[in-house]
Amino acid sequence: MNREFDAIRPYNDDEVKGAISNLLNDRQFSHILKAFVPILPLGISRGALKLATMGVNSTLDFQLRFMKPIVKYVLRKCSTRHSFTHKGIEPGTERYTFMSNHRDIVLDSAILDVMLHDNGFPTTCEIAIGDNLLIYPWIRTLVRLNKAFIVRRNISRRELYESSLLMSRYMHHAINVKHENIWIAQREGRAKDSSDQTQISLLKMLTLSGTEGTEGAEKTEDTKPLLESIRQLNIVPLSISYEYDPCDYLKAQEFQQKRDDAGWKKSKQDDLMNMKTGIFGKKGHVHYQTGRPVNTWIDELKGLPEKDFYTELAQRIDREIHRNYRLFPGNYVATDQLSGKPTHATHYTHKELVAFEQYIASRIALITLPNKDEAFLRERLLTMYANPVINYEAAR
Repeated sequence: MNREFDAIRPYNDDEVKGAISNLLNDRQFSHILKAFVPILPLGISRGALKLATMGVNSTLDFQLRFMKPIVKYVLRKCSTRHSFTHKGIEPGTERYTFMSNHRDIVLDSAILDVMLHDNGFPTTCEIAIGDNLLIYPWIRTLVRLNKAFIVRRNISRRELYESSLLMSRYMHHAINVKHENIWIAQREGRAKDSSDQTQISLLKMLTLSGTEGTEGAEKTEDTKPLLESIRQLNIVPLSISYEYDPCDYLKAQEFQQKRDDAGWKKSKQDDLMNMKTGIFGKKGHVHYQTGRPVNTWIDELKGLPEKDFYTELAQRIDREIHRNYRLFPGNYVATDQLSGKPTHATHYTHKELVAFEQYIASRIALITLPNKDEAFLRERLLTMYANPVINYEAAR
C-alpha cells in the first residue's frame, strides 16, 4: 500500500467505521453538539448520530448520509427561502479542480458537494483545508471523514517546499488516480475585504509535481511542464456569492483590533466563533457559478516566461471569478455610499437602500470592542460589500 499521503489524505473507506466510533466517543465533540442542539435538525445527539451513521462505509456515504442533510437544513434556515441558486458545468466523465473565492470556512465546499450530487455528478469533492483550523482532535476526525486533505501552515521555508510538493502530488493523484473532484480556495484564508485575488504561490504549488527537481532553477522559456501540470488538474474557476456575509461584523472587528494592536491574533475561541457564525448566520441569497475551464484557454499562455505565466494565469482566473459574481442591491448601495455618488442607483430602490443602511447599523451594534470606532467599522463593512461590484465591473 502506498503510504506517501497518509499524513494529509482523507480517510480511506476501510478506516471510516473506526473514525466514526472515535468521533462519537469524543467528549468535546459531544459537548459541542449539545450547544448546537437547538438549531440542528432532529436535535442531533450522540444517539441520533450513531443511528444516522449506521451503514456508512465510505467517506462519500458519510457526506451524503450525514453532511448533506445538515447543509440543506442550514440553507433552508439561514438563506432566503428558495434562494440558493447555481449555474455551470453539467455532469460528465471528467473530474475537476474547483478553485473558488473563499466566503465560509465550512460551507464553501459543503454547498458545492450538495450542488454536485443533486446535479448528477458521480462523486463529490475532496477538500483542501488548512491545519490551522484543526484546533481539536474531533475537528481533524470530522474533516477527514468529510473527504478533506490537510494543508500545513506556519512551517519553515524548507518544510514549506516539501509540504507543497507532497500536496501537489496528492492533488494530481486524487484527480487522475482516485478520479475525485477537488475543491480549493484561490488563496490562503478568506479575503477579509471580499476583494478576491488568486495567490501566485498557490498556482506554483499546483505545478510542483510536474516540475520536480527544478527548485531554484531559472525557467524562462519552456513552460510546457507548467502547462501540462495545470492541464492535468482540469481547473474550473468557481464564483461564490452571498447576499449577506454572516461574519462581516467579526471581520470588521478584526480590522480594528489589528489596526489598534499590530500583534493581535485570533484565539482558538475566535476561530470557533467564526465557524459557528459562518454556518448558522444570515446569508440571504447564495449563488454558485462556474466560469470557463482553464483548459479551454491554457494554451494561450504557451511560451510565456515563467513569471509572466503565473501572473497571467492568476489574473485570468480572477477575471473568471469576478465576472460571474451574483450582485445584490446591498452591494450597489455600499459602492455608492463609499464613493458618495449615486452611480448605481438603478440597481436598488429607496426601500432597499434604507434596509441595507439599517443592516449595516445592526452589524456595527454587534461589535463589543471597548474603544469601538464606528466610522472606521462602517467603512470596513461597506468596503466588503462594494468590492465585488468594483471587481465585477473591472472584469466585464
